[in-house]
This record gives sequence, C-alpha cells and structure tokens, in this order.
Amino acid sequence: MELSNRLNKIINLCSKCESIIDVGTDHGYVPIKLIQLGICNFAIASDINKGPVERALNNIKSYGLESRIQCRKGPGLNTVKKKEVQGSIIAGMGGNLIRDILIDSFDKVKELQYIVLQPTQNPEILREYLYNNNFQILDEELCKDEDIYYQIIKVRYDNQCHGIYIKDPIYYHISPLLINKKHPLIKEYVEFKVQELEKILIYLKGDSKNILERKVFLEEFKNKLEELLKCI
Repeated sequence: MELSNRLNKIINLCSKCESIIDVGTDHGYVPIKLIQLGICNFAIASDINKGPVERALNNIKSYGLESRIQCRKGPGLNTVKKKEVQGSIIAGMGGNLIRDILIDSFDKVKELQYIVLQPTQNPEILREYLYNNNFQILDEELCKDEDIYYQIIKVRYDNQCHGIYIKDPIYYHISPLLINKKHPLIKEYVEFKVQELEKILIYLKGDSKNILERKVFLEEFKNKLEELLKCI
C-alpha cells in the first residue's frame, strides 16, 4: 500500500505502543500501516462521519485486519474510554478543531503516552495552545505533499512542563524546534510564507481603517519572517 508523504511522516512519528486511535481516519490507511509495521497491536479508526468509517471498514476487511482494527463513529476522542489507548493521531483538520478536541477530552489526553497532531490550517493556533498548557513537544516534522506544506507535532501532556517560553509570537507560526534541528525544509517553508504575504499585500486594496491596519500587521509579520531567514 503506497501512502502519501504526509501520511508516512505521521506514521514515522508514532512510537511503539499496545493500542492507538486515529482520529479523522478517512480511509483507515494509517491504522492499517501501523499494524503492518508492528508499531501497535490494536488500533481504532475513528471518524465523525459515516462515509469515512464505512470506507475504512472496507479497506480494513480487504487486508484481513478486522480483529486488530476497530472502526468507530464519533467526534474527537469521544469514541475511546480513558486509558483504552496509549497513543493518538489527530490529523487532517484545522488547528482550531484539534485544539478543541484536546480541550474537550483533556482527562483522556493527560493519560496518553503521545499524540501526533497534523493541522491542515492555523498551526499557530494549535502551537500557542500547546506551548501555554503544559504540553511537552517530543518531536516535530515538516513535509511537502502535492505542493502543500504540513507541520506535524508530536506531544505529551506533562504537568511538570510549565509552558514553553518564546520570545516572539512568530514562533507560533514557525517551529523553534524545526529551526534548531536545521530541518531541510524549514528555510524553504519560511521563504514560501514570505512570498505568500507579498502576494496578499499586492492584492489588498483600499484605504479603510481595517485595510490599513491589516497592511501594517502583514508588513510587520513579513519583516519578522525575513529577519528569521537570516538566522536559518
């Protein structure tokens, strides 16, 4: 089974455990691969929608893994009991939604050995929450898949971890860990973000108060990214 670069990066961040839940499983490919690779002995493929659950079940049956992967329909981590799994993947949704899932099931989150998070939008919202709510950042990954960049964050809740200090909010957008470990894509990613802002500024027309304030904010943000590039 050939998986996308994004899904392979998610799988590579998963540590060995007895059981794991994949939230937002879609086709169920990640749990199937985790079982095949021996990363876990049992997996739960969970999704809020009926269609993905049915697709996942059909794929799981085609690989003869019905006894080792269970499909469940429901939101977030509500489909598992406390301590039922040791690991979790929450991927393919916005950073706001992932944050809300963590908050909603915080009693379960605190018991997990690790959680692999992959936001499709607003990774800065998720990172700000993680940094300020006692989550230990175990590892991070950055990948490019079909010309889209994805940030992947592996965390664990630790009440002894009293927040992660950052000197500037720019580091909610650009991972300090990826910079420190000189990730091969980090410079390219920051350059992409600068170009993205330049395009927005070109097409941002008008002289209303809101537009002018927005332009100032984006210019300052772009300048910070350009300064950051000098250090990478």
